[in-house]
Amino acid sequence: MAEDFSDIGKIDAIQQLYKLSAYSPVSGLGYTSQKGGRVSTASRMYLEGIDFNLVYFPLKHLGYKTIVGVVGELYAALARPKLLSVKLGISAKLGFSQVKELWMGITLAAKEHDFEAVDLDLQPSNNGLFISVSATGETSLLSQKRRMPAKSKDLICVSGALGAAYLGLQVLERGAREFASSGKEPDMTQYRMLVGSYLRPELDAQVVSHLEDQEIYPSFGYFITHGLSDALKRLVRDSGLGAKVYADKIPFEGNSFALGKELDMDPISAAMNGGEDCRLLFVVPIAQLERFRREFQSFDIIGHLAQADVGAVLVTPEGVEFPVKAQGWPDN
Repeated sequence: MAEDFSDIGKIDAIQQLYKLSAYSPVSGLGYTSQKGGRVSTASRMYLEGIDFNLVYFPLKHLGYKTIVGVVGELYAALARPKLLSVKLGISAKLGFSQVKELWMGITLAAKEHDFEAVDLDLQPSNNGLFISVSATGETSLLSQKRRMPAKSKDLICVSGALGAAYLGLQVLERGAREFASSGKEPDMTQYRMLVGSYLRPELDAQVVSHLEDQEIYPSFGYFITHGLSDALKRLVRDSGLGAKVYADKIPFEGNSFALGKELDMDPISAAMNGGEDCRLLFVVPIAQLERFRREFQSFDIIGHLAQADVGAVLVTPEGVEFPVKAQGWPDN
């Protein structure tokens, strides 16, 4: 019987495919520069109808979000952005004025995150808009040398609320259905923070500099875009250790549980598996706990590393441990 992708899950599927080759899994592509720093690359493709819906996604916000979606991978590697390459596949339904809106969002984000140069290419598309972005950045030699091996009890920290973007997407999808049936513009004021988390996520452009200034060097870093579960599974794979995350320590936007009740959806499940959050996860040495708490108050400590036999688990307030699963894509 043929195996289905939704049964395997993204992480296990990738590992199985690597076993068929002469290569091994890596956490981000990169190489050592002549000055000793590490050059990292990150890329992503966004497809209309799968990654975004132009019915409710402003083009300027969309352009901005596509850049955040790759620059976060660089920050997770403690890399400063350098070069950005953008390819746009444009369908006949988009005019030049709309492409300009998209480009304005792209360049606004590129400027905020200090990219030195941006390359652009345009080509026609028969299947709607697609956006391909590739970013290059460099991690300093000092950061490379001072990153220590991870140890059990080191802290798992995230840079903001989780599950908000997925819940915001559900608000937008519900609004689109209401508009299609009634023709009335839905009122989303109550959930504007959740909607904003999906449409226009933001990252601190100074996070790498701030870490270096405070001499805090995370042993591992991940960009959370496919749910917290996905990042935890990668952390366990890469570190060879276990990871415990506590449900009552996960940060949420204020209206997450009210909306979850409306939609009959568990916000914790949204945080673990929802995706699109655009948050950073760092593993910080426990010896640097007090300094990290003082200097990085926008981060939340949600768990810690553990012995390898623990695996990746979510711990309930009652102390029950559930193994983490990460599909990495929706069931279709």
